[in-house]
Amino acid sequence: MSFAPGLTLARVIRIVAGIVAAVILLAILLIVLDANPANTIVSHIRDWGGTLSEPFHGIFKLSSHKGTIALNYGLAIIVYLVVAGICARLLAATTFAGGRRALPY
Repeated sequence: MSFAPGLTLARVIRIVAGIVAAVILLAILLIVLDANPANTIVSHIRDWGGTLSEPFHGIFKLSSHKGTIALNYGLAIIVYLVVAGICARLLAATTFAGGRRALPY
């Protein structure tokens, strides 16, 4: 079995994107469910979720503040996962494309 750095990097990208998505999702849940912001864990997760989703703040504005946060943070999750998936597939495809054997005729 040979070592394929492209596949390893693709896996790392997927894992990191999954962790980022999980943190943002936890932030959404903690905000929507009114978790105590004075709690250290809640405060840190909300801060991390806000930082990771910051480019998506203000894209949509709903009448509900919680709904606005859930929609914009949810959009961030989708974009992170789609972009990471595309990058991982491209890395995996280039790894396999370089190692193809010619078909015998």
